[in-house]
Amino acid sequence: MAGAAALRRGERVLDVACGTGALARAAAARVGEGAVTGLDANPSMLEVARERRPGITWTPGDAATLPFPDASFDAVLSQAALMFFPDKPACLREMRRVAKPGGRIAVHVFGHSAGYALVAEILGEVAGPEEEAIMRSPFVLADVAGLEDLFTEAGMPSARVETHSGTARFASLEDLVETEIEGWLLAGRVDTTRFLEAARRRMTGFETPEGVRIPLEHHVVIATR
Repeated sequence: MAGAAALRRGERVLDVACGTGALARAAAARVGEGAVTGLDANPSMLEVARERRPGITWTPGDAATLPFPDASFDAVLSQAALMFFPDKPACLREMRRVAKPGGRIAVHVFGHSAGYALVAEILGEVAGPEEEAIMRSPFVLADVAGLEDLFTEAGMPSARVETHSGTARFASLEDLVETEIEGWLLAGRVDTTRFLEAARRRMTGFETPEGVRIPLEHHVVIATR
């Protein structure tokens, strides 16, 4: 993401929905004497971010109403967050507003994944439609055409989408459950024994001698203010 945004030394960068600050820290390493601000609505996330990197400005706030003046940043980044925003066009318009003329907006979302779609399907069977919907929620912007339309609606019709292929890696199906179910919004909502029984039958195509491997697309959208 830091590379996709072509960050340079001395620039001012905003990381929207920064979480615990992984992308903001990567940005800080590139801009050197520049300045990086991380914004998130979750105070607990920001507390962890401050502990890990005190030199970055960590700011509480809502992505739909960014607390910054117009044209404040050379680059505005957001990683693995846009799909969860209730008003996605409003958040994108805010990112564009706070970018300087000629500044870059770089946004990452998840693309398609047959493996995660199967995980969601199994959750629907063993837990219910709400649990299935939660697992599908990170992938609601997987369609490239729909993603381009969203940026056009937000005033960035020339945005380009770069699709990258990656792999989610887990030591075992139990590790997948610990990470993606018990370690996330589904914690306490799923009978993990039933899920594992179904997953062992249906996810054999994703098991390897090294563990579970799930192919996963990533979209990085690059726009200019």
